[in-house]
Amino acid sequence: MTRLLLIALGGAVGAVLRYGVSTGVYRWLGQDFPYGTLVVNVTGSLAMGILYVVFLERGDLSAEWRAAVLVGLLGAFTTFSTFSIETASLFESREHGRAIANIVLSVWLCVMATWMGISISRRML
Repeated sequence: MTRLLLIALGGAVGAVLRYGVSTGVYRWLGQDFPYGTLVVNVTGSLAMGILYVVFLERGDLSAEWRAAVLVGLLGAFTTFSTFSIETASLFESREHGRAIANIVLSVWLCVMATWMGISISRRML
């Protein structure tokens, strides 16, 4: 039961962080492209790579707290469902180039950010 409560707490924090970060990015860069979702997913992927190494390879954090951060916080912070609806909306608006750019950038940058987080953490720790 403790693990579920910690995941729920992490999820609440992650959702609020996602809202704050994406809203701030949209205010800064505008809403003509899903910049907010892209930034959230890339930074969340980077954090996942770093924390994977810190918690699972190098750390001594309990399984409950690992789940709270990796499943709860980062699971709620990253936004694949939002990415999907924004991309579908771009296609529906006949913004095919922007839709494809969002798919390519989101997938490539998130995978690369995760890999970078893992690589950096392994070198530093």
